Amino acid sequence: MEIRKCGRVHYVASKLFAARGVSEQGFTTRHEGVSRPPYNSLNLGLSTLDSSHNVEGNRSILARAFGARVETLVTVTQVHGNDLLLLDQPNPDFSHFLKLECDGIVTNQPGIMVGICVADCAPVLLLDPVRRIAAALHAGWKGTVTGIAQKGVEAMVNLFDSRPRDILAAIGPTIGSCCYEVDEPVADAFRRSGQDFESFAEPAGNGKWRLDLAGANRQQLIRAGIAGENIEVSTLCVSCEKDLFFSYRRDKGETGRQMGFIMLNRQ
Repeated sequence: MEIRKCGRVHYVASKLFAARGVSEQGFTTRHEGVSRPPYNSLNLGLSTLDSSHNVEGNRSILARAFGARVETLVTVTQVHGNDLLLLDQPNPDFSHFLKLECDGIVTNQPGIMVGICVADCAPVLLLDPVRRIAAALHAGWKGTVTGIAQKGVEAMVNLFDSRPRDILAAIGPTIGSCCYEVDEPVADAFRRSGQDFESFAEPAGNGKWRLDLAGANRQQLIRAGIAGENIEVSTLCVSCEKDLFFSYRRDKGETGRQMGFIMLNRQ
């Protein structure tokens, strides 16, 4: 992955996706928005205590940079689950989806920018460049335990006849294992889910583990049938990179949100 600029927006782009030329996609940084501290400056999260006018302005900056209208930037109310919103037909008004509680969006509609907001959790983007299907998924530890990445792949396969070998995946900047300690209840939840917790978590002592959230989701995507070479993972830790990203843990809850976004190009 690499940091690029489009219009005013600095973002982390997947080179794997960009090479296919069928979508606009990326993971935003915190730069070039209108929000004031501690949400400075491109805060895209409506669930924060930032002014709604600022957030709407930031969302408009993002949408315009990639040739979309802010009215076609679709997000949902994220609840750390694994339910998905399906957008499979044109819609004159997407605003009502803002209050829908789910943690991922799957679509075959060109010109619709779908996004998920994060400030530590893993933003996961999926793209089938053959069938032209895209998905944006919010994978915190709870969503990862319940398999949201795998569920996103299954939705593309079952609803749109995607083949796992055609699907590309990008896991954007997230909190790294260097900064993310979890306790016994989290470890137990992963083990009960049947995932190999020890393969993506290292003991940190005192009943704690350093969790590689991106690694856990990469493993899940491979189990869902995506080839390892078709998965791109950012090495940037949002907690370490204070100048680039918001981090809920680092900033003790008072912070903005990045967005992982993808939009299928019109043919």
